[in-house]
Amino acid sequence: MNRSLAAVALLTGILAVWTSGQDAPPLDVEKGAFHLYLLAGQSNMAGRGAPAEQDKTAHPRVFALNRENRWTPAVEPLHFDKPTIVGVGPGLAFGKAMAEADPNIVIGLIPCAVGGSPISVWKPHAHYPATGVHPYDDAIARCRVAMQRGVIKGVLWHQGESDSNAQDGPLYEQRLAELIQNLRRDLGVSDLLFVAGTLADAVIARAPETRYVIEAIQSVAEADERVFWVSAAGLACKDDQVHFNTEAVRQLGRRYAEAVVTKQNVMPAAP
Repeated sequence: MNRSLAAVALLTGILAVWTSGQDAPPLDVEKGAFHLYLLAGQSNMAGRGAPAEQDKTAHPRVFALNRENRWTPAVEPLHFDKPTIVGVGPGLAFGKAMAEADPNIVIGLIPCAVGGSPISVWKPHAHYPATGVHPYDDAIARCRVAMQRGVIKGVLWHQGESDSNAQDGPLYEQRLAELIQNLRRDLGVSDLLFVAGTLADAVIARAPETRYVIEAIQSVAEADERVFWVSAAGLACKDDQVHFNTEAVRQLGRRYAEAVVTKQNVMPAAP
């Protein structure tokens, strides 16, 4: 087969996978090269940014597990927790940055965030009545489906707005440590990487109790060499002063990627 025919066959193979709904990453990539990341937390991980053309444009090596547990090209919105309001989150920008950092891998994103969910429902058998789901159990089930084709490399976590109060805030560190322990046990990866984002400046300004969440994230990271935190400092919110706007949430995704690549905490660059 000459080069032209080979190129056509290669392109045809990619398009066939993309359009058929086939439950496989492109070109039957080796399992070890298909790197999986769980996207978990509440609405700022699910995403509420308004999508633009770049958010609807797929990267050839970034896929997402859809609601039916099938691999599809990753485009926004990735999540489906609240279909009428879901939008751009950090996951796609993260996936694209990771793919660009290593041309030899394919990225698989596992969207599991649930808007409004407190960390107390991110544990085995816990039910979140607002959306009628079991956030933790559902995430584990979806990860196990994904792990049939790839290798889970880490968890991206953004959550805490619902716990920024005097009652739940002081319990956040213990609950976060237990969540990480449970994920590692139930996914069978004792040193699973866990990266948590801090809360938006607007949320911090309005709710002083956010200090509990941020201090807890940093404390857990300090105690565990496979846990890192990503600062959300300087990232703007929408008019609701809760959810990151589209450009901000893309930047947050790139900060997550920087933390995974460098294996260190990420602060924003000085202006």
